[in-house]
Amino acid sequence: CLASLAAPLTFTMLQWTRVYKGSSIFWGNASLDGRLSHLLEGLNVTQVLPLEPPETWARRQQDVNTYLLYFSQLVQLFSKERPINYTQSLCCRLGCRLFPNGTAHSFYEVTLNGTAFLSFHVPNATWERRWPGGDAVAAYAEGELMKWPKTTQDLQHFLNTTCVDILRAQRAVTGKQSSRSHAPLVLGLILGTVALLGMAVGIFLCTGGRC
Repeated sequence: CLASLAAPLTFTMLQWTRVYKGSSIFWGNASLDGRLSHLLEGLNVTQVLPLEPPETWARRQQDVNTYLLYFSQLVQLFSKERPINYTQSLCCRLGCRLFPNGTAHSFYEVTLNGTAFLSFHVPNATWERRWPGGDAVAAYAEGELMKWPKTTQDLQHFLNTTCVDILRAQRAVTGKQSSRSHAPLVLGLILGTVALLGMAVGIFLCTGGRC
């Protein structure tokens, strides 16, 4: 029991994108305090926990489907101009932890083809290269991500505030108020992660250091 009380609450999302010869495959999941909350398979995302009413959830599903379809079409377009004859696998892992003393820790890590690629330093809202040797592809992706508020200040706020609020709602007294508080935020996390996958287009376009 003491160990349980000392353990942090955690919200984690994993998102994988695999690209081969212009075709994109997506899958992933989200977990809230150890419970599976969402699944992404192909172009479809489903909520395992009933966090939003059917009408609202249907709109969220359509938003995700539209973005992933658009992303796939972009990859197909770039692939025709610069063919890549091997698989590219991008994995994004992000989330936050809330400790019993009220402090929180947020994280965002990206791997490319199984190797640490980029990480987001939340306190300073900066992207940092993890790719061995400072490869030009990592430098290009880092530069692109640092250009936009969406992938710097907005992401910092999202991880420091929105994500942590999910966990604070979980820790609060259970009931309708808590449910209303965290449900839309959970969906916001999914949509925010999917949107950031747009940077993968730059990675595929710049593969091999030919930026």
